[in-house]
Parts: sequence; structure tokens; C-alpha cells
Amino acid sequence: MRLGLLQLTVTDDPGQNLPETVALCRRAVAEGAGFILTPECTNMLSSSRAHMADTLHPEDSDPTLAVLRDQAAHAGVWLLIGSIGVRTDDADGRFANRSFLIGPDGGIVARYDKIHMFDVNVSETEVYRESAAYRPGNRAVLAQTDFAQVGMTVCYDLRFPHLYRALAQAGAEVITVPAAFNHITGAAHWQSLLQARAIETGCFVLAPAQTGFHAERHGKGRKTHGHSLVIAPWGEVVADGGTAPGVVMADIDLSAVAEARQRIPSLQHDVRFDGP
Repeated sequence: MRLGLLQLTVTDDPGQNLPETVALCRRAVAEGAGFILTPECTNMLSSSRAHMADTLHPEDSDPTLAVLRDQAAHAGVWLLIGSIGVRTDDADGRFANRSFLIGPDGGIVARYDKIHMFDVNVSETEVYRESAAYRPGNRAVLAQTDFAQVGMTVCYDLRFPHLYRALAQAGAEVITVPAAFNHITGAAHWQSLLQARAIETGCFVLAPAQTGFHAERHGKGRKTHGHSLVIAPWGEVVADGGTAPGVVMADIDLSAVAEARQRIPSLQHDVRFDGP
């Protein structure tokens, strides 16, 4: 399977972001990708809840989702839209940070709402309260494709290994981790955590990422780490996107999943214990 991971530097304007995403999708198709993946927050990154309320759409009318579904159908490829912000009918007005797996016919095969919210004080000047704008999901998602069973996660989920173990034990061979990882924590932990999740589960871990400085008309902007990564089940880095926007191409062989799990069958070795 040939992969094309899109590494983006989106703004808080979905109309500005979409043409670049489409152009990179087409480039990935031209280079032979059968599975294209975009990062978390593909439609926009914004620190302003008011701007999000004025800009985001419900799923059934979101322009980014509609256009990217058309792109997948036109090219006949699988497409993971890492996530987009969508309006919900929640009483408190919070949005969903929703990942979509799109089939080669343009149909929505699976949806996953990010479970773990990034409510973190990274430093005195880097404070995030994702749960103020987004309501968390409550269901793990495993999707069947014609090349693998795919477990879907998003960004901060990466720090919760029990989710990844549950997906692998349910049958996942590939786990997606689209992200807009903070530049500080990304430099410290991003690659190490992705390699750990791959090794623990014996899965390929595919992590398309946002990168660089994300300008906002309605906020101060923010920085993300970049380094979209493809990690093999034994922990090797197959591809690293660096810090420039673009497309990261990689070829993977799913037989490596069975090989890694045969060598270290730890998914079968859970032991019940008491305490602490």
C-alpha cells in the first residue's frame, strides 16, 4: 500500500485552507497513493470560539468534507480526513473534533470523535482548553477497509495507551493519529510516543501532522511541530515529513504486522492483577 500523508499549515479561514489541501491530495494521487491522510483540524485552526461559531458547519453541509469526499471518489482512493471541526446540536454549543474515513466511492466509511481533550498548561504562555470548544467523543472506532482494519485516533489520544491496545486487540492493523501537536511537547514526545504505540500494538502507526505557524485573523496564532510520521510495527521510522508543508509518501507492507506480533505476542499476554 502506498500512502500519502499531507502536512499542512492551516489558518483560521477554511476557504483559504481548502485549495492547498486539494492540491496536495492531487499531488499524492499523481505519485501513486492509494491511501491519503490529512492532519487534525484540516478545515481550520482557531483559538476563538466566537469565530468558530461563525465559521464551522454541521457535518452534512461542511464544504471541506464535501470537496474532499469528491476528491476521493474522483481518484478512487481511500482518504482519512484527520479531523475537521463541525457544529453539533449540543445544548452547550460545543463542536465536535471529528475524523472521517472516506472510501474510494466517496462514501463515509467511519467517523470518530476525538475522545481525549487537550486541556493542558504547556507553559505560562501556552495554555489550551480544548474542552471549552469541543465536546469529547465516547466511542473507540475500528473501520474495515479493503487493505487493513484501521483504528482511528486523534492527536492527544496518543498519550492514552489503553485506547491503542483496545484497538489492536479488536483487530486493528493500522492506527491513524492525525495531529496538530504543540511545538513544545512535540519536540519532546511526539516521535517517542508514536514509536511506543506502534511497538506496543504491533500496528503501523500513520500520523499526518500540522506544521509551522498558524496565522489567525481572530487570535494570536499558534505553532505546531510537524514531522508527519509513518512508524512500522517493530518501531522503525518509515517516513518523516520534517517541518515543511507538503506530501510525505511511503510504502508499507501489512505482512509486517503479523511478523511483529509473532515475534512479540504481547497482545495475548494480558494478566489480571490486584491493586494498587
